[in-house]
Amino acid sequence: MLEQKPRILTGDTPTGRLHLGHYVGSVENRVAMQDQYDCYFIIANVHAFTSPERMENPAGIRESVLEIATDYLAAGIDPAKSTIFIQSEIPAIAELTFFFAMLIPFNRLMRNPTLNEEIRDKGLGDKYSFGFPMYAVGQCADILAFRPELVPVGEDQLPHLELCREVARRFDIIYNKVDPHTEDKDFVKAGGVFPVIQPKLGRVKRLVGIGAPSPETGQLLKMSKSLNNAIFLSDDPDTIKKKVMSMYTDPNRKKATDPGETDPGKNPLWAFHETFNPDTAWVASTREKYKAGQVGDVECKRKLVDVLVALIDPIRQRRLQYEKDPAEVLKVLKAGTARANAVAEETLRLAKQAMKQDYFPRTLSL
Repeated sequence: MLEQKPRILTGDTPTGRLHLGHYVGSVENRVAMQDQYDCYFIIANVHAFTSPERMENPAGIRESVLEIATDYLAAGIDPAKSTIFIQSEIPAIAELTFFFAMLIPFNRLMRNPTLNEEIRDKGLGDKYSFGFPMYAVGQCADILAFRPELVPVGEDQLPHLELCREVARRFDIIYNKVDPHTEDKDFVKAGGVFPVIQPKLGRVKRLVGIGAPSPETGQLLKMSKSLNNAIFLSDDPDTIKKKVMSMYTDPNRKKATDPGETDPGKNPLWAFHETFNPDTAWVASTREKYKAGQVGDVECKRKLVDVLVALIDPIRQRRLQYEKDPAEVLKVLKAGTARANAVAEETLRLAKQAMKQDYFPRTLSL
Protein backbone atom coordinates (compact mmCIF):
# COMPACT_ATOMS: atom_id res chain seq x y z
CA MET A 1 0.00 0.00 0.00
CA LEU A 2 1.29 3.46 -0.93
CA GLU A 3 1.99 5.74 2.01
CA GLN A 4 -0.48 8.62 2.12
CA LYS A 5 1.06 12.04 1.62
CA PRO A 6 0.58 14.62 4.38
CA ARG A 7 -1.97 17.25 3.37
CA ILE A 8 -1.56 21.02 3.05
CA LEU A 9 -4.22 23.70 2.55
CA THR A 10 -3.73 27.30 1.52
CA GLY A 11 -5.18 29.75 -0.95
CA ASP A 12 -6.17 33.29 -1.79
CA THR A 13 -9.12 35.65 -1.68
CA PRO A 14 -9.89 36.64 -5.29
CA THR A 15 -9.12 40.34 -5.45
CA GLY A 16 -7.44 40.32 -8.87
CA ARG A 17 -4.36 38.79 -10.39
CA LEU A 18 -1.52 37.47 -8.24
CA HIS A 19 1.58 39.58 -7.65
CA LEU A 20 5.15 39.00 -6.46
CA GLY A 21 4.08 39.29 -2.82
CA HIS A 22 1.80 36.29 -3.29
CA TYR A 23 4.58 34.47 -5.13
CA VAL A 24 7.28 34.66 -2.45
CA GLY A 25 4.77 34.57 0.40
CA SER A 26 3.21 31.28 -0.61
CA VAL A 27 2.90 30.39 -4.31
CA GLU A 28 6.49 29.28 -4.88
CA ASN A 29 6.18 27.15 -1.73
CA ARG A 30 3.05 25.53 -3.14
CA VAL A 31 4.71 24.66 -6.42
CA ALA A 32 7.74 23.18 -4.63
CA MET A 33 5.61 21.07 -2.25
CA GLN A 34 3.43 19.33 -4.84
CA ASP A 35 5.42 16.11 -5.01
CA GLN A 36 5.75 15.62 -1.26
CA TYR A 37 2.28 16.74 -0.15
CA ASP A 38 -1.39 16.26 -0.96
CA CYS A 39 -2.08 19.89 -1.87
CA TYR A 40 -5.43 21.71 -1.65
CA PHE A 41 -5.62 25.30 -2.87
CA ILE A 42 -8.76 27.28 -2.09
CA ILE A 43 -9.98 30.30 -4.03
CA ALA A 44 -11.92 31.97 -1.22
CA ASN A 45 -14.55 33.87 -3.21
CA VAL A 46 -16.99 34.16 -0.28
CA HIS A 47 -14.42 36.20 1.65
CA ALA A 48 -14.22 38.64 -1.27
CA PHE A 49 -17.73 39.80 -0.34
CA THR A 50 -16.40 41.26 2.93
CA SER A 51 -15.21 44.28 0.93
CA PRO A 52 -18.08 46.75 0.31
CA GLU A 53 -16.71 47.63 -3.13
CA ARG A 54 -16.35 44.02 -4.25
CA MET A 55 -19.66 42.99 -2.65
CA GLU A 56 -21.42 45.34 -5.05
CA ASN A 57 -19.51 43.93 -8.02
CA PRO A 58 -20.11 40.15 -8.01
CA ALA A 59 -19.13 39.91 -11.68
CA GLY A 60 -15.73 41.27 -10.70
CA ILE A 61 -15.37 38.57 -8.03
CA ARG A 62 -16.23 35.90 -10.58
CA GLU A 63 -13.63 37.32 -12.98
CA SER A 64 -11.03 37.34 -10.20
CA VAL A 65 -11.71 33.67 -9.39
CA LEU A 66 -10.83 32.74 -12.97
CA GLU A 67 -7.83 35.11 -12.98
CA ILE A 68 -6.35 33.52 -9.87
CA ALA A 69 -6.96 29.99 -11.15
CA THR A 70 -5.16 30.95 -14.35
CA ASP A 71 -2.28 32.44 -12.35
CA TYR A 72 -1.99 29.24 -10.29
CA LEU A 73 -1.68 27.12 -13.40
CA ALA A 74 0.75 29.52 -15.05
CA ALA A 75 2.94 29.62 -11.92
CA GLY A 76 3.31 25.84 -12.05
CA ILE A 77 0.55 24.36 -9.90
CA ASP A 78 -0.21 21.05 -11.60
CA PRO A 79 -3.87 19.89 -11.43
CA ALA A 80 -2.66 16.31 -11.78
CA LYS A 81 -0.85 16.71 -8.45
CA SER A 82 -2.85 19.40 -6.65
CA THR A 83 -6.50 20.27 -6.04
CA ILE A 84 -7.66 23.79 -6.91
CA PHE A 85 -11.23 24.54 -5.83
CA ILE A 86 -13.81 27.28 -5.28
CA GLN A 87 -14.85 28.01 -1.69
CA SER A 88 -18.52 28.78 -2.34
CA GLU A 89 -19.02 25.36 -3.95
CA ILE A 90 -18.05 23.52 -0.73
CA PRO A 91 -21.18 23.68 1.50
CA ALA A 92 -19.41 21.90 4.36
CA ILE A 93 -17.26 25.03 4.87
CA ALA A 94 -20.33 27.19 5.56
CA GLU A 95 -21.74 24.65 8.02
CA LEU A 96 -18.45 24.36 9.88
CA THR A 97 -18.16 28.15 10.01
CA PHE A 98 -21.42 28.34 11.95
CA PHE A 99 -20.40 25.60 14.40
CA PHE A 100 -16.95 27.15 14.91
CA ALA A 101 -18.47 30.58 15.57
CA MET A 102 -19.95 29.11 18.75
CA LEU A 103 -16.46 28.22 19.98
CA ILE A 104 -14.93 31.71 19.69
CA PRO A 105 -15.79 34.57 22.07
CA PHE A 106 -16.49 37.76 20.12
CA ASN A 107 -13.95 39.79 22.07
CA ARG A 108 -11.29 37.16 21.25
CA LEU A 109 -12.14 37.47 17.57
CA MET A 110 -11.79 41.24 17.65
CA ARG A 111 -8.35 41.01 19.26
CA ASN A 112 -7.05 39.48 16.03
CA PRO A 113 -4.35 41.99 14.96
CA THR A 114 -4.66 41.14 11.25
CA LEU A 115 -8.38 41.90 11.41
CA ASN A 116 -7.75 45.21 13.13
CA GLU A 117 -5.03 46.15 10.65
CA GLU A 118 -7.45 45.53 7.78
CA ILE A 119 -10.12 47.67 9.46
CA ARG A 120 -7.54 50.46 9.85
CA ASP A 121 -5.86 50.14 6.43
CA LYS A 122 -9.19 50.00 4.58
CA GLY A 123 -10.61 52.92 6.57
CA LEU A 124 -13.65 50.91 7.64
CA GLY A 125 -14.03 52.55 11.06
CA ASP A 126 -17.16 51.05 12.62
CA LYS A 127 -18.95 50.77 9.27
CA TYR A 128 -17.90 47.21 8.44
CA SER A 129 -20.52 44.50 8.04
CA PHE A 130 -21.08 41.68 10.52
CA GLY A 131 -19.63 39.40 7.86
CA PHE A 132 -16.27 41.18 7.95
CA PRO A 133 -15.07 39.80 11.31
CA MET A 134 -16.98 36.60 10.53
CA TYR A 135 -14.56 35.86 7.72
CA ALA A 136 -11.85 35.14 10.32
CA VAL A 137 -14.05 32.30 11.58
CA GLY A 138 -14.65 31.26 7.98
CA GLN A 139 -10.90 30.97 7.45
CA CYS A 140 -10.79 28.44 10.28
CA ALA A 141 -13.42 26.41 8.44
CA ASP A 142 -11.61 26.81 5.12
CA ILE A 143 -8.58 25.18 6.69
CA LEU A 144 -10.01 22.62 9.10
CA ALA A 145 -12.52 21.26 6.57
CA PHE A 146 -9.50 19.60 4.97
CA ARG A 147 -7.67 18.56 8.16
CA PRO A 148 -4.24 19.55 6.83
CA GLU A 149 -0.94 19.22 8.65
CA LEU A 150 0.62 22.39 7.21
CA VAL A 151 -0.68 25.73 5.96
CA PRO A 152 1.76 27.73 3.79
CA VAL A 153 1.08 31.41 4.47
CA GLY A 154 2.58 34.85 4.63
CA GLU A 155 3.51 36.29 8.01
CA ASP A 156 0.45 38.57 8.09
CA GLN A 157 -1.82 35.52 8.22
CA LEU A 158 -0.28 34.02 11.37
CA PRO A 159 -2.92 35.56 13.72
CA HIS A 160 -5.64 33.86 11.65
CA LEU A 161 -3.83 30.55 11.93
CA GLU A 162 -3.49 30.91 15.69
CA LEU A 163 -7.27 31.38 15.89
CA CYS A 164 -7.66 28.24 13.79
CA ARG A 165 -5.41 26.31 16.17
CA GLU A 166 -7.52 27.48 19.13
CA VAL A 167 -10.71 26.32 17.39
CA ALA A 168 -9.23 22.88 16.64
CA ARG A 169 -8.13 22.41 20.25
CA ARG A 170 -11.44 23.59 21.68
CA PHE A 171 -13.56 21.42 19.38
CA ASP A 172 -11.49 18.31 20.09
CA ILE A 173 -11.49 18.92 23.84
CA ILE A 174 -15.25 19.55 24.07
CA TYR A 175 -16.62 17.05 21.57
CA ASN A 176 -13.94 14.36 21.37
CA LYS A 177 -12.90 14.53 25.03
CA VAL A 178 -9.23 14.99 24.17
CA ASP A 179 -7.16 15.70 27.27
CA PRO A 180 -6.41 19.47 27.36
CA HIS A 181 -2.81 18.68 28.25
CA THR A 182 -2.25 16.76 25.03
CA GLU A 183 0.56 18.11 22.87
CA ASP A 184 -0.61 19.84 19.71
CA LYS A 185 0.98 17.26 17.43
CA ASP A 186 -0.94 14.44 19.14
CA PHE A 187 -4.53 15.77 19.09
CA VAL A 188 -5.70 13.53 16.25
CA LYS A 189 -3.86 10.54 17.66
CA ALA A 190 -5.67 11.21 20.95
CA GLY A 191 -9.04 10.97 19.21
CA GLY A 192 -9.57 14.50 17.90
CA VAL A 193 -11.24 15.22 14.57
CA PHE A 194 -9.10 18.26 13.80
CA PRO A 195 -5.31 18.53 13.78
CA VAL A 196 -3.74 21.54 15.45
CA ILE A 197 -2.25 22.83 12.22
CA GLN A 198 1.24 24.25 11.75
CA PRO A 199 2.08 27.26 9.54
CA LYS A 200 4.81 27.15 6.91
CA LEU A 201 6.14 30.60 6.10
CA GLY A 202 7.49 31.58 2.71
CA ARG A 203 11.14 32.59 2.41
CA VAL A 204 10.05 36.23 2.56
CA LYS A 205 7.66 36.93 5.39
CA ARG A 206 6.36 40.22 4.00
CA LEU A 207 7.29 41.65 0.62
CA VAL A 208 7.09 45.43 0.49
CA GLY A 209 5.45 47.25 -2.38
CA ILE A 210 7.17 49.51 -4.89
CA GLY A 211 5.65 52.71 -3.48
CA ALA A 212 6.55 55.24 -0.84
CA PRO A 213 6.25 54.57 2.91
CA SER A 214 3.05 55.27 4.81
CA PRO A 215 2.88 58.98 5.67
CA GLU A 216 1.39 58.07 9.06
CA THR A 217 3.95 55.47 10.19
CA GLY A 218 6.92 56.02 7.89
CA GLN A 219 6.98 52.26 7.27
CA LEU A 220 7.07 50.66 3.85
CA LEU A 221 3.70 49.16 2.96
CA LYS A 222 3.31 45.55 1.91
CA MET A 223 2.67 44.84 -1.74
CA SER A 224 -1.03 45.13 -2.54
CA LYS A 225 -3.17 45.67 -5.61
CA SER A 226 -5.42 48.06 -3.68
CA LEU A 227 -2.41 50.23 -2.79
CA ASN A 228 -1.30 50.33 -6.44
CA ASN A 229 2.22 49.23 -5.47
CA ALA A 230 2.35 45.73 -6.99
CA ILE A 231 4.20 43.92 -9.76
CA PHE A 232 1.99 41.13 -11.12
CA LEU A 233 2.92 37.67 -12.35
CA SER A 234 1.14 38.59 -15.59
CA ASP A 235 3.02 41.86 -16.23
CA ASP A 236 4.85 42.08 -19.55
CA PRO A 237 8.51 43.20 -19.73
CA ASP A 238 7.64 46.80 -20.63
CA THR A 239 5.26 47.08 -17.67
CA ILE A 240 7.85 45.57 -15.33
CA LYS A 241 10.45 48.08 -16.57
CA LYS A 242 8.09 51.01 -16.10
CA LYS A 243 7.18 49.94 -12.57
CA VAL A 244 10.74 49.25 -11.47
CA MET A 245 12.11 52.49 -12.90
CA SER A 246 9.43 54.41 -10.98
CA MET A 247 10.03 52.42 -7.78
CA TYR A 248 10.43 54.46 -4.61
CA THR A 249 13.96 54.92 -3.23
CA ASP A 250 14.91 57.05 -0.25
CA PRO A 251 15.38 60.60 -1.61
CA ASN A 252 17.37 61.61 1.47
CA ARG A 253 19.85 58.76 1.57
CA LYS A 254 22.80 60.87 0.35
CA LYS A 255 22.03 63.57 2.94
CA ALA A 256 21.67 61.22 5.89
CA THR A 257 24.09 61.61 8.77
CA ASP A 258 22.84 58.60 10.70
CA PRO A 259 24.20 55.38 9.09
CA GLY A 260 20.93 53.66 9.95
CA GLU A 261 19.09 56.07 7.69
CA THR A 262 21.05 54.85 4.66
CA ASP A 263 20.23 51.19 5.29
CA PRO A 264 19.24 49.76 1.88
CA GLY A 265 17.18 47.17 3.70
CA LYS A 266 14.60 49.92 4.19
CA ASN A 267 14.55 50.56 0.45
CA PRO A 268 12.20 48.57 -1.84
CA LEU A 269 14.91 48.43 -4.51
CA TRP A 270 17.18 46.42 -2.24
CA ALA A 271 14.40 44.40 -0.67
CA PHE A 272 13.65 43.18 -4.21
CA HIS A 273 17.27 42.49 -5.13
CA GLU A 274 17.80 40.50 -1.96
CA THR A 275 14.60 38.54 -2.58
CA PHE A 276 14.77 37.84 -6.31
CA ASN A 277 18.32 38.38 -7.59
CA PRO A 278 20.13 35.00 -7.71
CA ASP A 279 23.53 36.71 -8.12
CA THR A 280 24.20 37.12 -4.42
CA ALA A 281 27.79 38.29 -4.98
CA TRP A 282 26.55 41.17 -7.14
CA VAL A 283 23.92 42.06 -4.56
CA ALA A 284 26.42 42.11 -1.70
CA SER A 285 29.07 44.18 -3.48
CA THR A 286 26.69 46.61 -5.19
CA ARG A 287 24.72 47.13 -2.01
CA GLU A 288 27.87 48.42 -0.30
CA LYS A 289 28.69 50.66 -3.27
CA TYR A 290 25.15 52.00 -3.19
CA LYS A 291 25.41 52.68 0.50
CA ALA A 292 28.61 54.60 -0.11
CA GLY A 293 27.09 56.62 -2.95
CA GLN A 294 29.32 54.97 -5.60
CA VAL A 295 26.44 53.59 -7.65
CA GLY A 296 23.02 55.08 -8.29
CA ASP A 297 19.40 54.03 -8.49
CA VAL A 298 19.19 53.79 -12.27
CA GLU A 299 21.93 51.16 -12.66
CA CYS A 300 20.51 49.06 -9.83
CA LYS A 301 16.97 49.37 -11.18
CA ARG A 302 18.05 48.26 -14.66
CA LYS A 303 19.60 45.17 -13.15
CA LEU A 304 16.40 44.49 -11.22
CA VAL A 305 14.34 44.77 -14.41
CA ASP A 306 16.43 41.99 -15.97
CA VAL A 307 16.04 39.82 -12.87
CA LEU A 308 12.26 40.22 -12.66
CA VAL A 309 11.65 39.73 -16.37
CA ALA A 310 13.64 36.47 -16.23
CA LEU A 311 11.39 35.28 -13.38
CA ILE A 312 8.00 36.55 -14.55
CA ASP A 313 8.04 36.21 -18.32
CA PRO A 314 7.96 32.37 -18.44
CA ILE A 315 4.94 32.50 -16.11
CA ARG A 316 3.32 35.15 -18.30
CA GLN A 317 3.90 33.08 -21.44
CA ARG A 318 2.23 30.03 -19.86
CA ARG A 319 -0.62 32.27 -18.76
CA LEU A 320 -1.21 33.42 -22.31
CA GLN A 321 -1.71 29.80 -23.35
CA TYR A 322 -4.35 29.25 -20.65
CA GLU A 323 -6.07 32.50 -21.59
CA LYS A 324 -6.66 31.03 -25.05
CA ASP A 325 -8.63 28.15 -23.50
CA PRO A 326 -10.71 29.41 -20.53
CA ALA A 327 -12.85 26.27 -20.72
CA GLU A 328 -9.80 24.26 -19.63
CA VAL A 329 -9.44 26.45 -16.53
CA LEU A 330 -13.10 25.83 -15.64
CA LYS A 331 -12.59 22.11 -16.20
CA VAL A 332 -9.69 22.13 -13.73
CA LEU A 333 -11.79 24.02 -11.18
CA LYS A 334 -14.75 21.65 -11.52
CA ALA A 335 -12.61 18.54 -11.08
CA GLY A 336 -10.77 20.06 -8.13
CA THR A 337 -13.98 21.21 -6.46
CA ALA A 338 -15.45 17.71 -6.77
CA ARG A 339 -12.37 16.23 -5.05
CA ALA A 340 -12.45 18.94 -2.38
CA ASN A 341 -16.13 18.26 -1.63
CA ALA A 342 -15.39 14.60 -0.96
CA VAL A 343 -12.80 15.51 1.68
CA ALA A 344 -14.84 18.32 3.27
CA GLU A 345 -17.99 16.19 3.47
CA GLU A 346 -16.04 13.47 5.28
CA THR A 347 -14.73 16.07 7.73
CA LEU A 348 -18.23 17.41 8.33
CA ARG A 349 -19.53 13.89 8.90
CA LEU A 350 -16.84 13.28 11.54
CA ALA A 351 -17.54 16.66 13.18
CA LYS A 352 -21.30 16.09 13.32
CA GLN A 353 -20.74 12.60 14.66
CA ALA A 354 -18.61 14.04 17.46
CA MET A 355 -21.32 16.65 18.16
CA LYS A 356 -24.12 14.01 18.15
CA GLN A 357 -25.77 15.81 15.21
CA ASP A 358 -25.32 13.06 12.59
CA TYR A 359 -28.96 12.29 11.76
CA PHE A 360 -28.92 11.38 8.06
CA PRO A 361 -26.12 10.58 5.62
CA ARG A 362 -25.81 12.76 2.51
CA THR A 363 -23.80 12.84 -0.68
CA LEU A 364 -22.86 15.71 -2.95
CA SER A 365 -21.92 15.67 -6.60
CA LEU A 366 -21.01 18.14 -9.33
